Amino acid sequence: MSHENLLDGPAPTLLPADGPDADARAALISGSSPREAVAAAPAASILWALLAENALADDGDPVAAYAYARTGYHRGLDALRRAGWHGRGPIPADHAPNEGFLRSLLALAEAAEAIGESEEATRCETFLADSGTSVSEVANLR
Repeated sequence: MSHENLLDGPAPTLLPADGPDADARAALISGSSPREAVAAAPAASILWALLAENALADDGDPVAAYAYARTGYHRGLDALRRAGWHGRGPIPADHAPNEGFLRSLLALAEAAEAIGESEEATRCETFLADSGTSVSEVANLR
């Protein structure tokens, strides 16, 4: 799918296919758990997103989920900036390397809501929309 920009704005940001999330996915495919794979790929947003999602779903620990998701979010922001993102514009959910950042952002929204930080949850959901995606589109990546 082409990501041609038809609006007057920045081009979509596409994280590189050979970035940290690629190393993380390789570790997961080889049988490592997300917690084990973090040691091999600490800059991989996808691992932090998975840890956050697990903490919310399995562990029922929104505080840990918030910390994991915040780490994945910041690692993703670093990667986006290195890829030329300047704080605005599309971050397509259908580009697999972007998935870790977007899932971390959604997990951060969910964890923030769970700990009563509704303003942060709304900010994260707005960020998803401003990135050209939605809560449901990112949730479907899980």
